[in-house]
Amino acid sequence: MNTLFPIFVKAENLHILIVGGGYVGLEKLTALLSNSPNARITLVAPIIRDEIQALASQSSRIHLIHEPYHLSHLSDKDLVIAGTNDKAVNQQVQADCKGQRILVNVADTPDLCDFYLSSVVKKGDLKIAISTNGKSPTFAKRFREVLEEILPDSLQETLDNLTAIRNQLKGDFVQKMEKLNEITKVLR
Repeated sequence: MNTLFPIFVKAENLHILIVGGGYVGLEKLTALLSNSPNARITLVAPIIRDEIQALASQSSRIHLIHEPYHLSHLSDKDLVIAGTNDKAVNQQVQADCKGQRILVNVADTPDLCDFYLSSVVKKGDLKIAISTNGKSPTFAKRFREVLEEILPDSLQETLDNLTAIRNQLKGDFVQKMEKLNEITKVLR
């Protein structure tokens, strides 16, 4: 049973640390930027891929530190993603985060994670996050591809129309919800 509590985080209001400058670090950085282009991200690693350096050169909100991870890198961080190819470093990051009460994701190690990064479907303002409870990121990716294909691009127009209707509705919360439920019945 999947007992994860799904939330959408305003990453632009957080300071996120990525530990690892290889392919996994690039993957996590790219995922963060594609969902939250204004996220404030620090990435630390002794060796950092050229693609990561290119992304950092395009944004003042990405800070690169070319050195091995150290506990001091957690200072003023709100969320941490560890993705090095060194299990001992990943375990140290996780232990340090626990000691600082900072939520941490250790790539490909579900037992060390406080949260998982989901596969995300985006259609305008609609975002759907897919989780397999850490069991199969590949399945989540394939399911995302299916949803992206079947969901129409016109969903943004529908969302905009529903927002306009909601803003014009009169009455208390319950009355507004009843009216919106009535209007959206056609989506079944």
